[in-house]
Amino acid sequence: MHKMTPSSAASALAMSLALAFPVHADAGKTAVVQEAPLRAHLSFLASDLLEGRGTGQRGGDLTVAYLETQAMALGLKPGNGDSFRQSVKIAGVKTQPAESTLKLEAGGKALDIAFGKDWVFAPGDATAAHSFNADLVFVGYGITAPDEQWNDFKGMDLKGKVLVMMVNDPQPTAEQPNRFNGKGLTYYGRWTYKFEEAKRQGAAGVLLIHTTPTASYGWSVIQNSWSGVERFQLAAGTLGTPLQGWMTEDTARALFKAAGQDLDALRAAAEKKDFKPVPLAARLNGEMKAAVRNIEQFNVAAVVPGTDPKLKDEVVIYSAHWDHLGKQGDGGDTIFNGAVVNASGSAALLAMAAEAKRVPAKRSQMFLWVAAEEQGLLGSAAYAASPLWPMAKTAANLNLDSLNFVGATRDIGTEGSERTELGKLAETAAKAMGMRIAAAEPDLAGGYFRSDHFNFAKHGVPAFSIESGRDYIKDPVAAQAKAQAYGKRYHQASDEYDPGWDLSGMVQTAQYTLNLGRLIANGAKLPEWKAGDAFAVPRNK
Repeated sequence: MHKMTPSSAASALAMSLALAFPVHADAGKTAVVQEAPLRAHLSFLASDLLEGRGTGQRGGDLTVAYLETQAMALGLKPGNGDSFRQSVKIAGVKTQPAESTLKLEAGGKALDIAFGKDWVFAPGDATAAHSFNADLVFVGYGITAPDEQWNDFKGMDLKGKVLVMMVNDPQPTAEQPNRFNGKGLTYYGRWTYKFEEAKRQGAAGVLLIHTTPTASYGWSVIQNSWSGVERFQLAAGTLGTPLQGWMTEDTARALFKAAGQDLDALRAAAEKKDFKPVPLAARLNGEMKAAVRNIEQFNVAAVVPGTDPKLKDEVVIYSAHWDHLGKQGDGGDTIFNGAVVNASGSAALLAMAAEAKRVPAKRSQMFLWVAAEEQGLLGSAAYAASPLWPMAKTAANLNLDSLNFVGATRDIGTEGSERTELGKLAETAAKAMGMRIAAAEPDLAGGYFRSDHFNFAKHGVPAFSIESGRDYIKDPVAAQAKAQAYGKRYHQASDEYDPGWDLSGMVQTAQYTLNLGRLIANGAKLPEWKAGDAFAVPRNK
């Protein structure tokens, strides 16, 4: 637990405010990110006083107030008219399994399965009660992908059905080694896409079949996210199907056997383009109950206006999510401080904004702290649905999440930039800082689709997240070990700020991001997606 006494908290806040306008020996036109304000912001945002910055919790409200007042202190302009806040309406949903009577039936009897251990479910439409008496249909991967000439539904009417799907993508073959991005995961493979597609098909619900290889994480991750905890979803706009859920592979195997089907045979068939949906002799019956509450969270948006009379109408957006997991549990350390995830990115944006204000660019620059990323990219989705700046005039989104707390590197991660003209600019910015772009690795877990930049990409804005490099300058063996050891603290109460951290890598990442943003902001034209990219169509309309 990262403790902070009232007096030290006041000192940190006072220091943070005082450092909002750092004194520079260089009075020229170079924007240099300062470590002192970054460290001060990081220390405060990750302190116990903000209680882990949880969605729908007091700590989240305090975080928004802090970011808002810091933006005022920096002299930034409000991003939403005369307000720094953008409302994000969210529904909190907690399944009540003891009050629910849902059961899977096949072969004339209900399966003997338990919520949490064998399957999980929740409403996807923020509704407290639902009754089901619906047929189950196996739809393979549940994908409609015109760019791959793939359609798992083949025109079948699936309204009112419960769709059983596999996660991940159809796998590459010897004849088609690059289909669905080969070994890398596409958005079609993400569980979020599966739920969205089920809604488009008019289904009453969807149950995903979990395996550790296809999901890239074990069943315990599903249990921790779905069983006994409050889940969040947007309360406005396009809602999901009445039921969303997962089942273990063993549960799916038992279900298919009771329905007279062979799970392995059907999964093999689903690897081929000619697969057609298979109705199962099985049903979902009973009532699902959930506790539902509506809350209001906020994105925080602040702007440095551009200096060019024409280009100032266009904007470069730097983003980071301010939320973490908040307070959880009843005993021990209940505060999930989220120092790396993502107090680091939020603090970096504040330090960058101070320099952007001191040395503005031709285009405007927006600093956007989004809500509820940990709940499914909800804040950035809300922004994309009602953007504060026209998407057509948004040059790029550069996102920061989990900055380098280990030490400076010779490389920097820019995966996703290669899909757009930002790739060349990313190389230029790295070279100017004596760095190189880190070698790309297969995106096996679909990382590009799991950060806030993705909601901008879906709306045609060139976007990616800037990540730490891996080639550490100082004591590389020890540095690598330190970076890898963080995996045990990820999303745990132990992700706490350490005053002894070497923040040179964090400052380096922030500086690189600002430098790249300024290249875009001072460029002659808006960057474009590469021809043929799946996200190029919306921007070019």
